[in-house]
Amino acid sequence: MNRQQQKENTRRKLLDTALDVFSQHGILATRMSDIAAAAGVSHGTVFLHFDTQEALISAVIEDFGFGMASRTYQLAGSSSSLKEILTAHLHGIGEQEDFYTRLVIETSLLPIAARNALISIQSAVSFHIGQAAQREMAAGAIKQMPVALLFNTWIGLVHYYLSNRDLFAPGKSVIETCGPMLVDHFIGLISTSKR
Repeated sequence: MNRQQQKENTRRKLLDTALDVFSQHGILATRMSDIAAAAGVSHGTVFLHFDTQEALISAVIEDFGFGMASRTYQLAGSSSSLKEILTAHLHGIGEQEDFYTRLVIETSLLPIAARNALISIQSAVSFHIGQAAQREMAAGAIKQMPVALLFNTWIGLVHYYLSNRDLFAPGKSVIETCGPMLVDHFIGLISTSKR
């Protein structure tokens, strides 16, 4: 293995380790030394790859966001129904539910670069949801409304349930426990047909 591959492997290991540690202990409660210890590397090695804790946090969020947006895109496809895309979105969240929940809860306290990374994640997901919603509005299947309002209502519902896991799914996955109910409820709210 050459030096460049070794460097890339170490960076990947640090990102994966940070995601796990952030998921368990919280983003803001985790120190760079915690990441180094969990990854089995020196504290200085972390700083060779990420100049600051803010840079590490932003890189983890961007990496997570790229994966979640790609996964949502793969699961949803370009001609999927809104219900299928919402389900795919929840599946994408469910793959790293603990980290995403920490991200939702701690967002307002994170550095601006990290908050911007979360906004990028939401923009990518919003794009797919918006495309399906516009198709279904044009077909008369769902009520006419601004796509931004539709997305914000959806994401608000999901974030509320994730942030209150202890109420809705104590000790369990909110996505597995409540996901189908959330999708059905949301579709019922915006549907033009009587159920």
